[in-house]
Amino acid sequence: MGIEALSRGAAHVAFVDRSRRMFALVEANLELCKIAKEERQVVHMEATDFLRQILRQATAPAGREKSEPWDIVFFDPPYAEDYLPVLNTFGADRDTLLTERGLVVVEHHHKNPLPDELGTLRRTRVLKQGDSALSFYGVE
Repeated sequence: MGIEALSRGAAHVAFVDRSRRMFALVEANLELCKIAKEERQVVHMEATDFLRQILRQATAPAGREKSEPWDIVFFDPPYAEDYLPVLNTFGADRDTLLTERGLVVVEHHHKNPLPDELGTLRRTRVLKQGDSALSFYGVE
């Protein structure tokens, strides 16, 4: 999804994965597609740890590098994982992590119930495709 976003004009995409194999695959695909390094960030880390790092940067003293809030987040964990720690972080820290009209799109098994509300975020749409579903969270 991130490479597709870049091909359609996204200015920057962060890829976060805890799997060493997936990390290497993303890096290889980005190189193959000749995506410039300034357009991408590839991080080998748990998503919750990455978000904590971004939140720490947001409160860093002046002069230190800070992350810009995201317009769109696509969260696609393995189906067996617990979604709530990451989703609750977005709900609690929405103003720091997302732009005013930021959107979190979560891919999940259609039988995996996700909450309709995450702090200040609301699920605005669910799109089911076979066994998968996409839940869209934003500010109404």
